[in-house]
Amino acid sequence: MAKNSPAAADLAARFRRQRPLRGGSLIVTIFGDAILPRGGAIALGSLIELAAPFGLNERLVRTAASRLAHDGWLEGRRAGKLSEYHLSKNGRVRFAEATKRIYSEPDAEWSGRWTLIVVPPMRASARNEIREELMWRGFGEISANVFAHPEFDARALRSQRDLGGLLGKVIAFEASLAEDGAPQRLVGLGWDLEDLGRRYQRFADRFKLVQAEVRGAGDLDPKDCFLVRTLLIHEYRRLHLRDPLLPAQLLRANWPGAQAAALCRDIYARVFGPSEDYLTRVAARLNGPLPAAEPSVMQRFGGIGPLLQRSDHVT
Repeated sequence: MAKNSPAAADLAARFRRQRPLRGGSLIVTIFGDAILPRGGAIALGSLIELAAPFGLNERLVRTAASRLAHDGWLEGRRAGKLSEYHLSKNGRVRFAEATKRIYSEPDAEWSGRWTLIVVPPMRASARNEIREELMWRGFGEISANVFAHPEFDARALRSQRDLGGLLGKVIAFEASLAEDGAPQRLVGLGWDLEDLGRRYQRFADRFKLVQAEVRGAGDLDPKDCFLVRTLLIHEYRRLHLRDPLLPAQLLRANWPGAQAAALCRDIYARVFGPSEDYLTRVAARLNGPLPAAEPSVMQRFGGIGPLLQRSDHVT
């Protein structure tokens, strides 16, 4: 018999105590982690049922989904009195970018080169938009209108420029630093790694208790596994998307981010199968059940397959 999880109950209670209770942020997590690999669309009734154990009532879910649609992340369709939400084209692009950052392993090699961005004079509102976009992509603000990242993926930058997006207005350079100590000074200017390290450590301390439970509990209730999986990724993604993902050479020894990533991978793999069972049972589209998960989902965190406790749980 599946066992209930005290850790899942504690995580859910902690989430429900938040004020304000940010339903939109949790729905973004559910879409990105669970719905995107299974077709990217879900009936509103199913979304309401999935969100209920987190303390989100029907009104909150409807309001949050409507706002996400208004902001261009989701699109809705109706069939009589029933509704379904799916990712918009822009939403799919943004979710794909976030998915790559959250679930991919860091690059092992770094050439030592840097990507520098200069923002030319423009309206303050446009500059702020570009600043937010660059910092979301991990760039550090070195000085007014100058941003840097160690060898940012130039292809991603070119695609933005080709699409005529915000980054099409910036001037990009590839550079090598002339002094041996310059990279560390640049890191100190662009990022507050001490604060980020403390946040990673708090995450690791909190989820070590969860890890101990899921390792020793045997069969866990699928609903609890979905709760753990969702809140694990919810907290990890909000933290990890603040991380510039600097090369290991620029980080201190025993960087807490590496510990947090390993912990996240282990817990995620252990609850993934049962959580998929729960998703299959509870969630559907207007025209039928959710499709099977894309095979690429098994490559998250460098490959979760070897850590799955029961391979027959995988959808």
